Amino acid sequence: MESLYSVKLGKLIQEFNLEVLRGAEGYEDRPIRTENVNRPGLQLTGFFDYFDPKRLQVIGRVETTYLTGLSSDERLLRFDQLLSQNIPALVISRGMEPFPECMEMAEKYDRTILRSQETTSAFMSSIIASLKGYLSPRITRHGVLVDVYGEGVLLLGESGVGKSETAIELVKRGHRLIADDAVEIKRTAANRLMGTAPELIRHYIELRGIGVIDVRRLFGMSAVKDEAEIDMVISLEQWKDGAMYDRLGLENLYTTILDVQVPSLTVPVKPGRNLAVIVEVAAMNNRHKKMGYNAALEFTKQINEHFDQAMSAQNKEA
Repeated sequence: MESLYSVKLGKLIQEFNLEVLRGAEGYEDRPIRTENVNRPGLQLTGFFDYFDPKRLQVIGRVETTYLTGLSSDERLLRFDQLLSQNIPALVISRGMEPFPECMEMAEKYDRTILRSQETTSAFMSSIIASLKGYLSPRITRHGVLVDVYGEGVLLLGESGVGKSETAIELVKRGHRLIADDAVEIKRTAANRLMGTAPELIRHYIELRGIGVIDVRRLFGMSAVKDEAEIDMVISLEQWKDGAMYDRLGLENLYTTILDVQVPSLTVPVKPGRNLAVIVEVAAMNNRHKKMGYNAALEFTKQINEHFDQAMSAQNKEA
């Protein structure tokens, strides 16, 4: 399926250190909009039903061995059929030499021919993973993302509620900042969200009364991180007298982002509450839940057992 986003072919060439055997006009700016990659085995036999020309095409040892058994005229016909399609590029893996017929047809149709030194399977798995990252659905949310004990915690709340102040306290306590103010969120898998900061404001944080500070320079490289998986959402809100807040944590609440449900908490803010410590405990507790231990359920179980024993003792006395 074609993505709403794209990545330029030149960026992929640079990332995977691909050798340009022939570059079509403007090939570096050619947008790639699908994460799927094709090995044109059937196409080299002349079968083009359901062929998607928007995909990168990769030729490996299997295709090369098949083509070696053909005559020069047959190879010329096969490459003519393949490269007449408006494909973004044809990649030859394992550092193999291109067939002269391939280069001839690439010249005829102005196609890009690339070469990778990687094995076919290794190259395909790597480039598909990279394309998934570039083309993933994404959204930008106003908030702060921090890495706390290996848990990616997204802090949400109204402006001025204390998100940035909490983040800077967490950084002082040894945790890492990913993004402040704007968090770019990508869905990289069916139930996985990755968060990062826009390039322009990466590693910066705004503190009212002080201004903008560079966390990386002030606290060192260990205080920042480029991206993190979002494991939980904590919504900070001003304390409301009379409001009902969860006291036990029995109810599992979720926030839906890009159709992915993420465990969430609502933490009321008022003077005297140490939000950094609360976030630390929430992150550790979330980690325990993922590992199968739920303190609230365990506590409830003990309370129930205590009442059962007390009732049983009363019944015996009666």
